[in-house]
Amino acid sequence: MLRPQPIGIFPLPANFLLVPETLAEAVEYENLLNGVVPEKASFYKSAIEGDREGALAALAADHSPEARFNRFVLSSSPEGYRQLKAELDGPLEKLLDAAAYTLNYLPEPPDEDGLDGELLAFVRLARASHRLENDEPEAALDVLRSAADAAKNVSPVLYGQILASLAETRHQFAGADPTVAQTYKTALDALKKSELEPGKAALNMNLGICYQELSAGNRGALLEAVKCYQEALKYFTREDFPEEFAFAQNNLALAYLSMPMTEASDKLRVAIAIQALREALKVYRKETHGELWASTQLNLANALQYAPSSHVAENLQEAVNLYEEILSVRQPAENPAGYARLLANQGNALAHLGIFDHALPKLTEARAIFDRLGETDSAASIDEVLAEIEDRKSAAAAR
Repeated sequence: MLRPQPIGIFPLPANFLLVPETLAEAVEYENLLNGVVPEKASFYKSAIEGDREGALAALAADHSPEARFNRFVLSSSPEGYRQLKAELDGPLEKLLDAAAYTLNYLPEPPDEDGLDGELLAFVRLARASHRLENDEPEAALDVLRSAADAAKNVSPVLYGQILASLAETRHQFAGADPTVAQTYKTALDALKKSELEPGKAALNMNLGICYQELSAGNRGALLEAVKCYQEALKYFTREDFPEEFAFAQNNLALAYLSMPMTEASDKLRVAIAIQALREALKVYRKETHGELWASTQLNLANALQYAPSSHVAENLQEAVNLYEEILSVRQPAENPAGYARLLANQGNALAHLGIFDHALPKLTEARAIFDRLGETDSAASIDEVLAEIEDRKSAAAAR
């Protein structure tokens, strides 16, 4: 068998495919190892592009063990597995069992006996998945680390893919920490020259989330998060990946809005955040993404209310209207504290506009809810606004 193999590098089904020895000196082989889609027509190129029929046709005249394995990957069945199992041995048999496990033909992946390098790493990926299915995240992390060690010196792109899985798994089960962030960064570095754009965009998104979760308001970490989201958005366009686009735009906005307002450039950042939220709302609609629409709309309303601007009154009026739209779909019984904050924010915006007749009932209702929930600080904040309204009304009456 030709070694190393580009196994595990590309998305399914190509991640299981093996390159025949006849391509050992070909440019396509080197490209595949580097995560670059070959330009020349081949079964591998067809598989990467989702053309299974074309890939099978390209393999039809090849009767080598690798070709038979590849045909099974592209057109599998339990009967086909049993037949090929009787014909293969050594590393090929282990890879066949790993494929069969992924296809749910086997209850567990094969052992590692007789494997090394990228083949060992690939089987360990399957074993890590098995650990996760059995709710053993710590064991899965250990297996992923050993898989990365096996791939590191023989298949740098597979190494990057494994590090991505390692970072995502640790992030999911243990939360964000500096080790997770560094693992994401190392994975991105390993994949830098590859053409695995969807994976790199997802990694940038996850790294951005990690920085944001670690930031605690730290400007440096939030700026790193912004860079990651901007990088992800180069690939996740609204036309092709609307969900990812909206998610990244919303997070980008929140990162900007979480930064301390200490520099002159912060005014521009707030404006960028507002625009990012508007972009997200082109995807998140009330009819299709109810809760995501409401939370993003709320973020936009809050940003408009407190944005430094020469159009303060226009921003406040838009914020009032946005709050009203959200109130139309929110029920106080579902989340009384959140409903009260919404009322308080709208009442505050109305008060700043001088529309006291509409502000007072909103603020009074919010205060009553906070009082009932025992949120004394929130109730006290509303008392301050109510007192300010009374002062302004008295001053106006005295003129």
